[in-house]
Amino acid sequence: MTARHADRTSAPATGLASVRHGLDTRGYAHLTGLPDGFDHLDLLRGLGRVLPQYDGRPVWDLVPEPDMDDVYHSRNTRALVPHTEGYELPGRPPRYVALWCVRPAEGPGGETTLADGRALLARFSAADRGRMRRTRYVWRSSEGLARRGVALRAGHPILAEHDGRAILRYSQNNVRPAPDASPSGADGELLGRYLREGAALFAAAHTPVALARGDLLVWDNWRMLHSRNAFLDRRRHLKRVLLGT
Repeated sequence: MTARHADRTSAPATGLASVRHGLDTRGYAHLTGLPDGFDHLDLLRGLGRVLPQYDGRPVWDLVPEPDMDDVYHSRNTRALVPHTEGYELPGRPPRYVALWCVRPAEGPGGETTLADGRALLARFSAADRGRMRRTRYVWRSSEGLARRGVALRAGHPILAEHDGRAILRYSQNNVRPAPDASPSGADGELLGRYLREGAALFAAAHTPVALARGDLLVWDNWRMLHSRNAFLDRRRHLKRVLLGT
């Protein structure tokens, strides 16, 4: 497995224009060396509307919970598989996802990992991409969210468009062919290829981002796949914000 080191934007260049430049050119922006008391949320409001999290609050605390270790969930120490955020929501998924670090994990692991979905789509023919726009699949929320009483399900194509921008959805483990899928199995075959190619791309070309205390990471959720490496330090604490257009 190979990985590229993340490009960073230093603290003096924390203006919104610099963040947008990173998002436009590589799909993400990583701000480092931010001063104590930096208002991450104030900066993020310049990108878009802050959306409610699954619990209705504007900020989601990513901290390990003791009763979540046996399920797939963001609030434990296990690795996550490649995905985009909000694929199971009834409308458009969040445009941007942002994380900032309250306390980094000591020891190995805990990096957020990113890969460019445009490179994934380039592995498919124009005909395949057309089918990705026409074929609806069933996307559902994770096992961990279901344990907390959040059981969402929505029907969406892999590819959509809004205001001339492509919207890519991806989940390695929470998407299935629709009940009315093609009797020939073509819908499932396309989905299977899509997930295999996504996993292969992520293994070969992901970017690991290790967040230090105060760091901010923002990525284009309509474009980028993301994941997380497993870690051991249960004191790790990140905060997450979702932003709409």
